Amino acid sequence: MRATSKAVRILLVDDHALFRAGLCALLQSFEGVQVVAEAGSGPDAIKLVERDRPNLVLMDIALPGLSGIEAAARITASWPQVRVIILSMHSNEEYVRQALRAGASGYLLKGAEPPELELALKAVMRGETYLAPSVSKKVVDDYLRQGTAQNKGAVLSPRQCEVLKLIAEGGSTKEIAGKLDLSVKTVEGHRAELMRRLEIHDVAGLVRYAIRSGLVAVDS
Repeated sequence: MRATSKAVRILLVDDHALFRAGLCALLQSFEGVQVVAEAGSGPDAIKLVERDRPNLVLMDIALPGLSGIEAAARITASWPQVRVIILSMHSNEEYVRQALRAGASGYLLKGAEPPELELALKAVMRGETYLAPSVSKKVVDDYLRQGTAQNKGAVLSPRQCEVLKLIAEGGSTKEIAGKLDLSVKTVEGHRAELMRRLEIHDVAGLVRYAIRSGLVAVDS
């Protein structure tokens, strides 16, 4: 992967075991790459980053317990030296923006060919940002040009993402407080801050934002 004998240590995160097995075999075929651990959920990914300290996390966006975007935000905040590449089926611009805001260094589509995966790994380990070519150039331009007050103002903390996700899933203030081990007053404060920061003034608007951001999925 680089001009060194030291292998790039990768944590592979996806909730489908067969997909993980195939991707693991592919990664191990690349020179200078070692898959040190696998996880099937967001919380497990965070535990394994702490335990194994990989150089890079290759992570699905749709994970049980914690989305790939939420997990990326926590990982990059706690271990800034660890690179994260989000792996997704979706080229939706909002997904890409959320991934970048969460600190991901790359965004790759699951339909990519093996050479593109290797290219992405190399780019990210050089300290570059890699986005799938099929992702609209407008996403890159907007992020680099408008990484300003508007975008930064919409960046949410991991806790705010958790509260927003539970609101969007229909949880009451009391239910959310119980799940997150918070007081009702604290949850109400988080909801008020979400509305202020996102400039959204009703719960329906928060739900729409959560869906666009990929925090919750829409049942087909």
